[in-house]
Amino acid sequence: MPRACANGIEIEYEDIGSGEPLVLIMGIGAQMIVWPDALCELLVDRGFRVIRFDNRDVGLSQKMHGQRVGDVRKVMVRALLGLPVDAPYTLVDMADDTAGLLDALGLDSAHIVGASMGGMIAQTMAIVHPHRVRSLTSLMSTAGRRRHAFGRFAAIRALLGSAPRNRDEAVERAVQFYEVCGSKGFPIDWERIRDTAGRAYDRCFYPPGFVRQFAAIAATGSRYEALRFVRAPTAVIHGSDDPLILPAAGRDVARAIPGATFRVIEGMGHDLPAAVWPILAGEIERVAARAAERERTRRPASPVPVAPARRATGRTS
Repeated sequence: MPRACANGIEIEYEDIGSGEPLVLIMGIGAQMIVWPDALCELLVDRGFRVIRFDNRDVGLSQKMHGQRVGDVRKVMVRALLGLPVDAPYTLVDMADDTAGLLDALGLDSAHIVGASMGGMIAQTMAIVHPHRVRSLTSLMSTAGRRRHAFGRFAAIRALLGSAPRNRDEAVERAVQFYEVCGSKGFPIDWERIRDTAGRAYDRCFYPPGFVRQFAAIAATGSRYEALRFVRAPTAVIHGSDDPLILPAAGRDVARAIPGATFRVIEGMGHDLPAAVWPILAGEIERVAARAAERERTRRPASPVPVAPARRATGRTS
């Protein structure tokens, strides 16, 4: 897969199909291959040019070596108490990475889709780079308010367990996570879960990236007030059975963004089961159509008149 220099760092990405550019942003500690190949192909079949990439600090993108943030549980406690969290970068920097990738690909704008932490990055991009976002799809994500910061204890424990020591443990950890957080109303393809976890381990196993991304979420804080100024056509999608980020968090995002639609998928958890791929593709297609209609009578977008979360740029190597 190719690499691009984006926002001063190296980003690994994949670019397939042609048509309207659509960028997929994955969640915390997750590589771009967690976006199922078949879902990407379905979006290509619906006329999109699909771009997925490894966020900084995961997969084959550049690592922020030497930037320590301490124990992830202490970071979580400080965030819950509303105390400042020191982080080498924030979600604003990660949104800048996405904008930088568009620059590298010669794209002025794209439809932006983000899952979980990726949804937070996508929201942030709509705030700080409004002219780059044709439409926004926020999937199983949150606006960053503390009241919606964490889900059920079992799901948090599944997410924050100790790092695996080898490939077999990495695969088993993925299975354990989806046993807790996966969809209850749809079949889970355990073979695909195991295969993806094994391939991710083989591509790059790098636990410090997860901790730094967690700190980035905590350090950025709430986007709720700034989301009120987002004008990109927006679809918010959430699973009714998501135990990690509860459906109320998705409803909060939709409430904050003017004109946003909110779709609850019954039986879906914090995952992407095959049965919901046509639903997701349909929602993405519909919000893209809304963006096309808006473009016909479009006024130039202006920056959000709210001070964004601080950028924190750490030393890279």
